[in-house]
Amino acid sequence: MLNFRLSGICHVLNHRSAYFCKTMKIIVINIVVLITIISCNDRENTEPAALHAPGREQVLRDSILKFPDSLLLKEQLIQYYRDQADLEKAIAAANEALRKDSLNDRLWDITGTLYFENDDTLSAIRAYETAAGLNPQPRYIITLGSLYAQTKNAKALVMADILLQNKIPGIEKEAFFIKGLYYSFTADKNKAIDFFDQCLNLDRSYMLAYREKGIALYDMGKYNDAITVLDKAVTLQNNFDEGYYWLGRCLEKLNKPKDAMEEYKTALMYAPDYIEAKEALEKLKAPQIPQGGL
Repeated sequence: MLNFRLSGICHVLNHRSAYFCKTMKIIVINIVVLITIISCNDRENTEPAALHAPGREQVLRDSILKFPDSLLLKEQLIQYYRDQADLEKAIAAANEALRKDSLNDRLWDITGTLYFENDDTLSAIRAYETAAGLNPQPRYIITLGSLYAQTKNAKALVMADILLQNKIPGIEKEAFFIKGLYYSFTADKNKAIDFFDQCLNLDRSYMLAYREKGIALYDMGKYNDAITVLDKAVTLQNNFDEGYYWLGRCLEKLNKPKDAMEEYKTALMYAPDYIEAKEALEKLKAPQIPQGGL
């Protein structure tokens, strides 16, 4: 489980991971062609190739040996390990690709995502710093700014200001969000809420800003105010699982366990693998032992 709560960076990285999907069809077609070539070249084998085809990992590795300059094949191998939840091998494959192509910002982007998923935040930051240095496109700067914010690094504000200077449509709210995250993690909750409000003034459907504003109010002990914010979020997006989870947290603080349980159940209805919601619900379901024992 990630050390940080699932805030802006996960939103960014979930979009980051789209690079695996965008080329997936092309990659699969390449793999199929390569397997066909390998199978056809094996003239001694007259039986169907599928009966003797090696495992997917070996096929990918053999294909990379035949076509060492194919970035698509290397990405497919990385994704294979990622799908197997073997992040160490995925990172090793990414680093191997980087040794041969260290100026490829896309590979640094991939590597940064993997490090983050493997709970190695410092390595993720270094990877995204390199990616942004090679190609300072907004998506790298957004990711880097979010990572800086959650590590209480004031460079987050620098990244946000860079985004604001670019004046790219849709980017301004991300800059304010990064600033809000930074001030939230550095315990300046009022300032954080001001920036989250600026996000919402630009985009009334920005769920992450509602969530983070709700969390900031929760941290300040303003549970009813947090409920007002989170209620609006789940009204706008009724499958917003994190909104229901934090509503449950607030209701627990207001000593309304039954209502809290309903919110946790709703969160799990939309996100069955939501670990925190599961744990919170199980805790409320457990029989309470009176003080002083039985």
